[in-house]
Amino acid sequence: MKRKTTSCCGMPAEKGDPATEIPEQIQTELDAMGGLEALASHIPPAAELEMRGKIYQALSDPLRLTILYIIKDQPLCVCVINRFMRLSGSKLSYHLTGLKEAGLVEGTYEGNWIIYSITDRGRRLLQCTEYAVR
Repeated sequence: MKRKTTSCCGMPAEKGDPATEIPEQIQTELDAMGGLEALASHIPPAAELEMRGKIYQALSDPLRLTILYIIKDQPLCVCVINRFMRLSGSKLSYHLTGLKEAGLVEGTYEGNWIIYSITDRGRRLLQCTEYAVR
């Protein structure tokens, strides 16, 4: 009968199973940096990861990128954005909400109108996307 051990992931493993053992070089380097605890300390807090996910999701949609470009130079009301985008009101609202949750745009009330403008974060990230494709 083969002796059972625990793999690096805490799962039962057969001793000598190459799929569950950490390669020696990786284990040495991992130990030198302080082990799994040190590796875990390099991961941002969950709230920050969630925000980054929202940002990447917002920037991954061509419609949202178009909205950012539209309001990059001038804050605009929803009616102007909608005339340009030609989206249903609910679809435009959905995309603006995603951009707001990611901190890329902000809306301010002026009477009965909501005027959308790009935030500093949105402007910086839009420039990064331009740089990334050059």
